[in-house]
Amino acid sequence: MYHAHIYFDLPEQATAEAIHHQIRLERTDIAAIFPLVHRKVGPHDKPMFEVHFRNNKFGFIEWLDQHRQGLSVLIHPVSDEELADHTTRAQWLGQQLPIHTHIF
Repeated sequence: MYHAHIYFDLPEQATAEAIHHQIRLERTDIAAIFPLVHRKVGPHDKPMFEVHFRNNKFGFIEWLDQHRQGLSVLIHPVSDEELADHTTRAQWLGQQLPIHTHIF
């Protein structure tokens, strides 16, 4: 399983909502999509929403890179090693943002 965190600043909320809607309409290969979180949460430095997907067999990562409209995206595997998942095993689309690793 993988998580994609799509980050936005509050002025970019409409963009994030549009991407969220587009994922729900077009991507039947995702496992789950969660509502926008309008504040910093957990290790994340910006508001974001989260998408869970099993693998990249159907090209979700490439699709997301083409449709992210300039927003930063963190993609990471899910394992028992959360620190490594969010750092050394992570992939970024767009600008890399800080991850508050002290919580792990």
